[in-house]
Amino acid sequence: MLFRRATDSGQGGSGWLSGFLGGVRSAAGQDVNAKSAMAIPVLQNCVSLLAESIAQLPIELYRRLPDGGREAATDHPLYKILKYRPNPWQTSFEYREFSQMSAGLRGNSYSYIERDGGGVITGLYPMDPDNITVWKGSDLCPYYQIAGSDERLPQRYFHHVRWMSFDNYVGASPIALHANAIGYSLALAEYSAKSFVNGTALSGVLERPRESPAIKDQKIVDAITDDWQSRFGGSGNKGKVAMLQEGMTFKPLSMSNVDADLIKALTLTGADMARIWKIPLPMLAVMEGATYNNVENLQIQFVIYALLPWIRRHESAMQRDFLRLDEMDELYIEFNIGGLLRGNQEARYKAYAIARQWGWLSVNDIRKLENLPPIPGGDVYLQPLNMVDAATGLPTDKDEAKALAEIHKVLQ
Repeated sequence: MLFRRATDSGQGGSGWLSGFLGGVRSAAGQDVNAKSAMAIPVLQNCVSLLAESIAQLPIELYRRLPDGGREAATDHPLYKILKYRPNPWQTSFEYREFSQMSAGLRGNSYSYIERDGGGVITGLYPMDPDNITVWKGSDLCPYYQIAGSDERLPQRYFHHVRWMSFDNYVGASPIALHANAIGYSLALAEYSAKSFVNGTALSGVLERPRESPAIKDQKIVDAITDDWQSRFGGSGNKGKVAMLQEGMTFKPLSMSNVDADLIKALTLTGADMARIWKIPLPMLAVMEGATYNNVENLQIQFVIYALLPWIRRHESAMQRDFLRLDEMDELYIEFNIGGLLRGNQEARYKAYAIARQWGWLSVNDIRKLENLPPIPGGDVYLQPLNMVDAATGLPTDKDEAKALAEIHKVLQ
């Protein structure tokens, strides 16, 4: 079989592994790779927020029922692997957290699928994306090569979650695509750190008249400044009144333009990191512009526009890699995100009341949405008594028609 290496447009003409293993040199002169990028607090917060959010969501393998309902497919071998133990040493949370972290940083998440002699999945083993090369075979299917091995394994042995791709085989790496923005942030952080080490930061200076003779003894100078600091420095001495002699004056020093521009630049680079992963800034503990009234809407925006696309990538990749073609009509994998979209309690309960009144939710349906157990008699659906068929003008239910007739008799 003939193979051709799948390419990542963010890496030039070489394979994704060889193109990114050593990192990318940014225009600011910084080496950008997964580890150096995660040293940026805002970037780390973006990646870990997505990874932890997906990892904590309940995941279920469902079976479709003939009546249109569904049930958890607890008898399927894949159920416990997805929900509890993907491999001998990881929890489900840890496995999915690493999977999303790899996809969020490098654009690709790989897992080796262990199967028994009958092809049944018995384990999922996460792989370091730096150790995987993707090849395109003559049958147009991807083949995977692990570093150190000459063997190229077919798709059935790998679970691959990819970010948006330019060649449909390998996901583009966010940190490679945005290496200059990330490198600029790293350069600013390094510059500010060196400024603190090598620079000076004074709150003010004591000035003596030009005509006064210089104090040549450094001990006397130190005694004056130390006494000033002990008397008037720190928050405990705020509001005290000082008396200066010999024509001395105190001149406070404000922040320099360079320092102010540095703080502004660091703030802007943080916003750039948030844009890459589409995270609202208040979700990253940047509360500038946030209010009590819009935080909830920003959280819903995070779920819909930042988190949900990643969830759909994971779900569709799982169904492609874990289920046989003959199982796909019956089984499906789904993350439960209902709890993240609930909104505030008052609005939620009002919506439930409307749904209950107009008959599309029962008591048990509502209790299920609130993660409460069902109750006896809770499966009854209500319908307003005055509901009629729009075409005939008659009640839609014979029992309702009978009830209305009895009411008319009483009124007459």
